[in-house]
Amino acid sequence: MGLLLGKITVETPKYEVLHTCPDYEIRSYSPCVVAEVTYPAGHDRDAGFKILADYIGALGPPQNRRIEKIPMTAPVITAGEKIAMTAPVLTAGGKGGGEVTMRFVLPSSEYARADEAPAPLDERVAVRDEAAGKYAVARFSGVATEAAVAERVERLRMSLERDGRRVVGEYVLARYNPPWTLPPLRTNEVMLPVED
Repeated sequence: MGLLLGKITVETPKYEVLHTCPDYEIRSYSPCVVAEVTYPAGHDRDAGFKILADYIGALGPPQNRRIEKIPMTAPVITAGEKIAMTAPVLTAGGKGGGEVTMRFVLPSSEYARADEAPAPLDERVAVRDEAAGKYAVARFSGVATEAAVAERVERLRMSLERDGRRVVGEYVLARYNPPWTLPPLRTNEVMLPVED
Protein backbone atom coordinates (compact mmCIF):
# COMPACT_ATOMS: atom_id res chain seq x y z
CA MET A 1 0.00 0.00 0.00
CA GLY A 2 2.92 2.36 0.72
CA LEU A 3 4.08 2.15 -2.92
CA LEU A 4 0.62 3.12 -4.15
CA LEU A 5 0.52 6.06 -1.75
CA GLY A 6 4.02 7.29 -2.57
CA LYS A 7 5.86 6.19 0.58
CA ILE A 8 9.57 5.81 -0.20
CA THR A 9 10.89 2.85 1.79
CA VAL A 10 14.09 2.07 -0.14
CA GLU A 11 17.57 3.57 0.22
CA THR A 12 18.09 7.00 -1.38
CA PRO A 13 21.40 8.76 -2.16
CA LYS A 14 23.21 10.44 0.70
CA TYR A 15 23.48 14.22 0.60
CA GLU A 16 23.89 17.28 2.78
CA VAL A 17 21.60 20.30 2.34
CA LEU A 18 23.77 23.40 1.95
CA HIS A 19 21.06 25.98 1.25
CA THR A 20 17.26 26.05 1.22
CA CYS A 21 14.94 28.65 -0.30
CA PRO A 22 11.31 28.49 -1.48
CA ASP A 23 12.29 27.58 -5.08
CA TYR A 24 15.04 24.98 -4.56
CA GLU A 25 17.66 23.36 -2.34
CA ILE A 26 21.40 23.20 -2.90
CA ARG A 27 22.66 19.72 -2.03
CA SER A 28 26.10 18.18 -1.81
CA TYR A 29 25.84 14.52 -2.84
CA SER A 30 28.27 11.86 -1.64
CA PRO A 31 30.09 9.61 -4.12
CA CYS A 32 28.13 6.47 -5.04
CA VAL A 33 28.09 3.47 -7.37
CA VAL A 34 25.65 3.46 -10.29
CA ALA A 35 24.49 0.92 -12.84
CA GLU A 36 23.51 2.64 -16.08
CA VAL A 37 22.35 1.98 -19.61
CA THR A 38 22.39 4.39 -22.56
CA TYR A 39 19.92 4.15 -25.43
CA PRO A 40 18.79 6.32 -28.35
CA ALA A 41 16.49 9.21 -27.56
CA GLY A 42 13.03 8.88 -29.05
CA HIS A 43 12.60 5.32 -27.77
CA ASP A 44 10.26 4.64 -24.89
CA ARG A 45 11.29 7.07 -22.16
CA ASP A 46 11.80 4.18 -19.75
CA ALA A 47 13.48 1.81 -22.22
CA GLY A 48 16.44 1.33 -19.89
CA PHE A 49 14.37 0.41 -16.84
CA LYS A 50 13.83 -3.26 -17.73
CA ILE A 51 17.51 -3.72 -18.60
CA LEU A 52 18.62 -2.29 -15.23
CA ALA A 53 15.85 -4.11 -13.33
CA ASP A 54 17.04 -7.38 -14.91
CA TYR A 55 20.63 -6.63 -13.82
CA ILE A 56 19.62 -6.22 -10.15
CA GLY A 57 17.01 -8.99 -10.21
CA ALA A 58 13.96 -6.82 -9.57
CA LEU A 59 11.83 -8.65 -12.16
CA GLY A 60 13.27 -12.17 -11.99
CA PRO A 61 16.64 -13.89 -11.61
CA PRO A 62 19.49 -11.34 -11.42
CA GLN A 63 21.30 -10.92 -14.72
CA ASN A 64 24.77 -10.52 -13.25
CA ARG A 65 27.79 -12.80 -13.00
CA ARG A 66 27.27 -13.59 -9.30
CA ILE A 67 23.52 -14.15 -9.73
CA GLU A 68 23.24 -11.75 -6.78
CA LYS A 69 19.98 -9.92 -6.12
CA ILE A 70 20.67 -6.24 -5.53
CA PRO A 71 18.13 -4.24 -3.50
CA MET A 72 16.24 -1.54 -5.41
CA THR A 73 16.95 2.05 -4.43
CA ALA A 74 15.38 5.36 -5.39
CA PRO A 75 15.40 7.48 -7.43
CA VAL A 76 15.61 6.21 -10.99
CA ILE A 77 17.71 8.87 -12.72
CA THR A 78 17.53 9.82 -16.40
CA ALA A 79 19.85 12.22 -18.17
CA GLY A 80 21.18 13.13 -21.54
CA GLU A 81 18.39 14.10 -23.91
CA LYS A 82 17.69 17.56 -25.23
CA ILE A 83 14.20 18.96 -24.76
CA ALA A 84 13.00 21.56 -27.24
CA MET A 85 12.38 24.86 -25.46
CA THR A 86 12.92 28.55 -25.97
CA ALA A 87 15.89 28.52 -23.58
CA PRO A 88 18.91 26.18 -23.87
CA VAL A 89 17.69 23.61 -21.36
CA LEU A 90 19.22 20.17 -21.84
CA THR A 91 18.61 16.50 -20.95
CA ALA A 92 16.15 14.07 -19.41
CA GLY A 93 13.32 12.15 -21.02
CA GLY A 94 11.13 12.80 -24.02
CA LYS A 95 11.58 12.79 -27.79
CA GLY A 96 14.39 14.15 -29.92
CA GLY A 97 17.93 13.37 -31.03
CA GLY A 98 20.84 12.10 -29.02
CA GLU A 99 20.92 9.52 -26.28
CA VAL A 100 19.36 9.01 -22.87
CA THR A 101 21.15 7.44 -19.91
CA MET A 102 19.15 5.82 -17.14
CA ARG A 103 20.83 5.09 -13.80
CA PHE A 104 20.10 3.08 -10.69
CA VAL A 105 22.13 4.05 -7.63
CA LEU A 106 23.36 0.83 -6.01
CA PRO A 107 22.99 0.41 -2.22
CA SER A 108 25.89 2.17 -0.47
CA SER A 109 25.76 -0.30 2.40
CA GLU A 110 26.73 -3.09 -0.02
CA TYR A 111 28.88 -1.41 -2.68
CA ALA A 112 31.36 1.35 -1.82
CA ARG A 113 33.17 1.00 -5.16
CA ALA A 114 32.10 -0.16 -8.62
CA ASP A 115 34.52 -3.10 -8.56
CA GLU A 116 32.62 -4.51 -5.55
CA ALA A 117 29.34 -4.80 -7.51
CA PRO A 118 28.59 -7.91 -9.57
CA ALA A 119 29.50 -7.64 -13.25
CA PRO A 120 26.45 -7.40 -15.54
CA LEU A 121 25.69 -10.14 -18.05
CA ASP A 122 24.15 -7.60 -20.45
CA GLU A 123 26.97 -5.64 -22.10
CA ARG A 124 24.69 -2.59 -22.35
CA VAL A 125 24.86 -2.17 -18.55
CA ALA A 126 27.84 -0.26 -17.16
CA VAL A 127 28.65 -0.19 -13.45
CA ARG A 128 30.77 2.78 -12.42
CA ASP A 129 31.72 5.10 -9.60
CA GLU A 130 29.85 8.42 -9.57
CA ALA A 131 31.82 11.31 -8.09
CA ALA A 132 30.49 13.62 -5.40
CA GLY A 133 28.53 16.56 -6.79
CA LYS A 134 26.72 19.76 -5.90
CA TYR A 135 23.20 20.19 -7.32
CA ALA A 136 20.34 22.64 -7.18
CA VAL A 137 17.21 20.54 -6.74
CA ALA A 138 13.54 21.38 -7.26
CA ARG A 139 10.97 18.79 -6.16
CA PHE A 140 7.53 18.30 -7.70
CA SER A 141 4.70 15.78 -7.64
CA GLY A 142 2.61 14.30 -10.43
CA VAL A 143 3.61 12.61 -13.65
CA ALA A 144 7.01 13.72 -14.94
CA THR A 145 5.90 14.45 -18.51
CA GLU A 146 8.22 16.20 -20.96
CA ALA A 147 6.27 19.44 -20.54
CA ALA A 148 6.25 19.25 -16.72
CA VAL A 149 9.98 18.53 -16.61
CA ALA A 150 10.83 21.29 -19.10
CA GLU A 151 8.78 23.80 -17.12
CA ARG A 152 10.44 22.83 -13.81
CA VAL A 153 13.93 22.98 -15.30
CA GLU A 154 13.33 26.40 -16.82
CA ARG A 155 11.87 27.69 -13.54
CA LEU A 156 14.86 26.28 -11.58
CA ARG A 157 17.35 27.75 -14.07
CA MET A 158 15.71 31.19 -13.80
CA SER A 159 15.70 31.03 -9.98
CA LEU A 160 19.39 30.13 -9.93
CA GLU A 161 20.22 32.94 -12.36
CA ARG A 162 18.22 35.39 -10.23
CA ASP A 163 20.23 34.30 -7.15
CA GLY A 164 23.59 34.58 -8.91
CA ARG A 165 24.30 30.83 -8.96
CA ARG A 166 26.13 29.34 -11.94
CA VAL A 167 24.86 26.15 -13.60
CA VAL A 168 27.77 23.98 -14.76
CA GLY A 169 26.12 21.14 -16.65
CA GLU A 170 22.99 19.48 -17.89
CA TYR A 171 20.04 18.59 -15.74
CA VAL A 172 18.92 15.16 -14.61
CA LEU A 173 15.48 13.91 -13.67
CA ALA A 174 15.06 11.82 -10.52
CA ARG A 175 11.85 9.80 -10.11
CA TYR A 176 11.31 8.13 -6.75
CA ASN A 177 8.13 6.09 -7.21
CA PRO A 178 6.94 3.21 -9.36
CA PRO A 179 4.43 4.01 -12.12
CA TRP A 180 1.47 2.65 -10.15
CA THR A 181 1.90 5.28 -7.41
CA LEU A 182 -1.01 7.73 -7.49
CA PRO A 183 0.25 10.76 -9.50
CA PRO A 184 -0.42 13.43 -6.84
CA LEU A 185 1.65 11.36 -4.38
CA ARG A 186 4.69 10.84 -6.63
CA THR A 187 8.02 12.46 -5.82
CA ASN A 188 10.11 13.79 -8.71
CA GLU A 189 13.10 16.13 -8.76
CA VAL A 190 14.89 18.09 -11.43
CA MET A 191 18.55 18.60 -10.60
CA LEU A 192 21.05 21.05 -12.10
CA PRO A 193 24.76 20.85 -11.23
CA VAL A 194 25.99 24.13 -9.78
CA GLU A 195 29.40 25.66 -9.16
CA ASP A 196 31.07 25.26 -5.78
